[in-house]
Amino acid sequence: MIIVFLALIAIVCFLLIIVIMVQNPKGGGLSSSLGGSQQLGGVQKTTDFLDKSTWTLAGILVMLILLSGMKFSDDTVAAPPIAPVEAAKPAAPAATPAKPTDAATPAAAPAEAPATEKK
Repeated sequence: MIIVFLALIAIVCFLLIIVIMVQNPKGGGLSSSLGGSQQLGGVQKTTDFLDKSTWTLAGILVMLILLSGMKFSDDTVAAPPIAPVEAAKPAAPAATPAKPTDAATPAAAPAEAPATEKK
């Protein structure tokens, strides 16, 4: 059903854009560019028709928007409740690497400085 309302709203918007662009304001408009001094189909009351159609389309657009808002505000699908998030537990500390306790190799003693002769 929402697709029908959206399609109707899109059609009315498109028609409203066309009607507004065809109107001839003081400085000219699309109608003066396309038809010069000729009016839409040669009708003398073109401006009255365009004014009435603009207001009618605008009223239909507002009505469709309000109806769709009232119709679909109750029909919205509620999102499933969000499960409570448990507090993140800190990761267990990484095991410290074992210190080498190799008894087979003696610790290297610092080398002594060579003895120098005194004269």
